[in-house]
Amino acid sequence: MMEKLFTGLCYTGAWTCLDEFNRIDIEVLSVIAQQLRTIRQAKLENKTEFDFEGNMVKLIDTMGVFITMNPGYAGRVELPDNLKV
Repeated sequence: MMEKLFTGLCYTGAWTCLDEFNRIDIEVLSVIAQQLRTIRQAKLENKTEFDFEGNMVKLIDTMGVFITMNPGYAGRVELPDNLKV
């Protein structure tokens, strides 16, 4: 599901906000983190097209993902290492 969202963002150059990101299960967080890392690397290399999850995806460089977290949430999850800055 997130793959489709990120692919659409890449094709359109749109932005999204993932709210209360640390409420997602750790297994899902890890997958999303890897997908975001792939997109970030393509942006850093100024690519206009890149391999994303086995498909060639057009990348408009205005694409962006913003994340909010709620540190006070009792059931929050620690971020995986591949998502930490």
